Amino acid sequence: MKYISTRGNVEPKGFIDTVLMGLADDGGLMVPSEIPVVSAATLEEWRSLSYQELFLKIFAYYTNDEIPLEDFQEMVNTSYGNFRTPEVTPIHQVNDSLYVLELFHGPTFAFKDVALQFMGELYSYISKKQNKIIHILGATSGDTGAAAIQGVRGKEGIKICILHPHGKVSKVQELQMTTVDDSNVLNLSVHGNFDDCQKVIKDLFADLDFKGRYHLRAINSINFVRILAQTVYYFYAYLHVDGSSEKKINISVPSGNFGNIFSGYLAKQMGLPINKLIIATNENNILERFVNTGEYKPGSFTSTYSPSMDIQVASNFERYLYYLVGEDSEKLSAYMSKLQTEGKITVEGEALQQVQKDFAALGVKNDQCLNTIAKYQKEYSYLLDPHTACGIAAYEAFNGSDEIGITFATAHPAKFDEAITLIDIKQEFPAQIKALFEMPQHQTVVDHDKDEIVRQLQAFYK
Repeated sequence: MKYISTRGNVEPKGFIDTVLMGLADDGGLMVPSEIPVVSAATLEEWRSLSYQELFLKIFAYYTNDEIPLEDFQEMVNTSYGNFRTPEVTPIHQVNDSLYVLELFHGPTFAFKDVALQFMGELYSYISKKQNKIIHILGATSGDTGAAAIQGVRGKEGIKICILHPHGKVSKVQELQMTTVDDSNVLNLSVHGNFDDCQKVIKDLFADLDFKGRYHLRAINSINFVRILAQTVYYFYAYLHVDGSSEKKINISVPSGNFGNIFSGYLAKQMGLPINKLIIATNENNILERFVNTGEYKPGSFTSTYSPSMDIQVASNFERYLYYLVGEDSEKLSAYMSKLQTEGKITVEGEALQQVQKDFAALGVKNDQCLNTIAKYQKEYSYLLDPHTACGIAAYEAFNGSDEIGITFATAHPAKFDEAITLIDIKQEFPAQIKALFEMPQHQTVVDHDKDEIVRQLQAFYK
């Protein structure tokens, strides 16, 4: 398996080189040169596998045996050995037509742990094998930062800097990042929003001199390994929901940066027979507008009760657009250039019809989000975090009577108590989260100024 850039100007790379490149050197995103297809018979054989076993099976299609199996197996077992349930991503049946895949049983109580615990182990492994320092640089709307920091804190040969929007993440998200005082961790709290943070990161990765001088590596979903690791739980969810049912299975995914939902698209292209992939967003509904109208145009930023989806510029959208235009790098590059110069792109005709075959989408308003939390607590005694509530609302909008819905629970409700308290629900915090409020914080508040951020990084990398 080789990996190529969506923009077509990078020589094909192997698995480890793709991990280390992160954002492609031509500004595009790395994708596999071909998507492997898993047969129906193989899928049936996979039903009995544990999460870790399934992970190994799926990655075997992509790694080119560049990592010895025993080493890879050890990384996977270590990555998921600290989850609070042996299933890693257990499935909760809410009613006859709705299942929830709980992705919040990792160390930071969010779905990002599922991929980032593994990526932390992978980067540590590569650093030791190559005897090179790795500097991880990323931006977060809340959950990626905490999970990434947790995955590499204290690891020799790795330093990590995470940018987050000042005052625009939940208090628990902030504490999970900023109460870490390991010397290899730097938290920059940036005046601005997530899109501002993400643009600085992309600009720095596009500066090939800076990227090379400081051995910059990506842990955001611009890194294909993040996408692939998330694909595993689509297979796991589908294969562990009642296999005897002949009903079609839809999957509803709270979505911001398009990485999680693109993992589902990849799983479907690999042969997983998902019926509908449902994009659940909030009032920052650029993805809903694209699916419904074909126009992709970043709008004004809105703060919501589901802050991890408060994103207007979805990084992984480029990967999907690449496949939408028939893997034509010239067409893709023209679209991205138009987005840069005109602020929007539009797809029409057969292309738009294909988008609407690939996805359904719903932008959930704040009130609907809270009402959904209250409804499921009252009717099923099952407490949703605001992002999962958006996913449930989208499931309700699109699930047919002859269909089963799986909604991803992307975070534990304790991470977003600000929203939960608005509907007079008092929850008991897990002990690990409760302890955060007694710990000192370590962060540097900076303006949205690339030069200032570069100075902070240069001092940190010394």
